[in-house]
Amino acid sequence: MATSEGYGQRLADRLRAEQAYAITTRILRTADMAVTETRCDDPWPGLSGSLQRQDAFFVTLTLRDYPNRVYWEGGRLMSVCDVRAGQTCIHDLKRNPVALLDKPYHVLFFYLPRDALDAIAADADAPRIDNLNHKPVAIDDTTVSGLGLAVLPALSNPDQASRLFIDHVLLAVGVHVAQTYGGMRPLSRPVRGGLAAWQVRRAKEILSVNLDGRVPLEEVARECRLSVSHFSRAFRRTMGAAPHNWLLARRVEVAKEKLRDSRLSLLDVALICGFADQSHFTRIFTRMVGVSPGAWRRGLE
Repeated sequence: MATSEGYGQRLADRLRAEQAYAITTRILRTADMAVTETRCDDPWPGLSGSLQRQDAFFVTLTLRDYPNRVYWEGGRLMSVCDVRAGQTCIHDLKRNPVALLDKPYHVLFFYLPRDALDAIAADADAPRIDNLNHKPVAIDDTTVSGLGLAVLPALSNPDQASRLFIDHVLLAVGVHVAQTYGGMRPLSRPVRGGLAAWQVRRAKEILSVNLDGRVPLEEVARECRLSVSHFSRAFRRTMGAAPHNWLLARRVEVAKEKLRDSRLSLLDVALICGFADQSHFTRIFTRMVGVSPGAWRRGLE
């Protein structure tokens, strides 16, 4: 993937962040989408560095109250306002957004390029989105907040992150922004119904042999001859769960089968079933089953 100043270490450098974690995806084939967690607990007062102008947007989620934020676009003062934890801001990278960094901050940056918005609109059979309707102030957006908090643990533990889950979250953010701030509306009615029987079989087959979740959602959709968003909608309609949630449930079912084999340790079962380690396995299994894997195994005796 080409490196952009809109995510990862290059973004962190311009924000003088002490901590930065990033995950990128090309779920829409034509464009990188990314999410970066940035944090600085003791900043030297000064302006954030200018980013290379590009046809892209930041959708941010503030994770720590930032009072009296001073914000410029194109060298012009746009706003002075408080930004509370849980609030969202949208920034157009063509306008050279710059902020005064004089207080501790903790912010999640979703990077959404124009090519991604175009692909989302085309996939929905909707007109191209000219621009996003937003103002240079903080807003309450519970969808962005929910998706941001959901993806946050994956940023600090990428080895435990399911690629399907990351793809799902970033696509959901893109679609939400396109609809809520870009006014995206399909020209035709969405396809009714779910997956055909052969598509269900193929999707289950691919997901089941990739229990670690590292198979891209795009690949599964392509095997079913569908676009990513169409596949996600149809899969949820047919299976009653998003692909990454179905995969978690499948991992747990396979784990139950493996736990019946007393020769396998809990770590063996965890790794066979695609979990990052035993603690990851225990956490997910307990959440979904109600008891730990060890307790479940003892109940078989």
